[in-house]
Amino acid sequence: MPENELANLTVPGANSMASFSWRFSATTSAATTVSAGTELAALESEAASRQPLRPFKGVVLQPNGRWGAQLYEGHERVWLGTFPDQDAAARAYDVAALRYRGRGAATNFDYKAGHGQHHQLAFLAAHSKAEIVAMLRSQTYADELLRHGGVLRRGVPPAWARVPLFEKAVTPSDVGRLSRLIVPRKHAERHLPLVRAGGVLLNFVDSEGKVWRFRYSFWESSQSYVLTKGWILFVREKGLRAGDTVAFSRWSFGPDEQLLIDYSKKKQLKKMDAGMADAAMAVHQAPVVVKLFGVDIAV
Repeated sequence: MPENELANLTVPGANSMASFSWRFSATTSAATTVSAGTELAALESEAASRQPLRPFKGVVLQPNGRWGAQLYEGHERVWLGTFPDQDAAARAYDVAALRYRGRGAATNFDYKAGHGQHHQLAFLAAHSKAEIVAMLRSQTYADELLRHGGVLRRGVPPAWARVPLFEKAVTPSDVGRLSRLIVPRKHAERHLPLVRAGGVLLNFVDSEGKVWRFRYSFWESSQSYVLTKGWILFVREKGLRAGDTVAFSRWSFGPDEQLLIDYSKKKQLKKMDAGMADAAMAVHQAPVVVKLFGVDIAV
């Protein structure tokens, strides 16, 4: 056969064989990739399973070898995301526990000492539960904490972040010309700082976020603890009267444990209510008149 004819000779089914060969190679490659991925996942899971299980709260091992974090609020599970190791999952649980249950929450690590930990607690107090959970799931919590570390107090501390100290119904002398509030001795010695000679200046934040500065002193003459300088300004601005109540609390999430002050007004009868009460009293006290054999007799 001439050489040029041999060159043009085609083998029946050659294209089919080449196509089969390519498909077989691609299938084999894909199978190899899947196998490698499966082996990698198996290795990760095996490595994770080899980690000694530590008694962390809210941490669960996932089938893919990662570690999940979860918290229960009542009977509802709050999923906090998956993390590469147990410590990261445990810290995510701690963050959520502190936000949901406050400073007294049972955590895996200690967050109650150190200036930096106070800042973290203040950051938690400034964000809602949903915001904190979203940060944990997206694993951006650490970045947000670092970025906003200098802007921790947004507005007034929420009620759950306050530790109540004591309340007092103000007397006429507390809101009068003496310009001072007498602090009950047992509360002063338990909740307020020690008094130095000449007294100390204390800062209090009200429910609107305004800072008030009062002088806190001990009067030897009457053996009483008092708030003086600045107190009359608070009385006037809030319109306090005898019988109203002032409440003192402390924000336990701040680095300096900020003191807070609030007030509530004594409930008073409206003029209409007072008039109706007088009318009812008059009716109650009026004599009852009955007729006996046509004669009016008062009972």
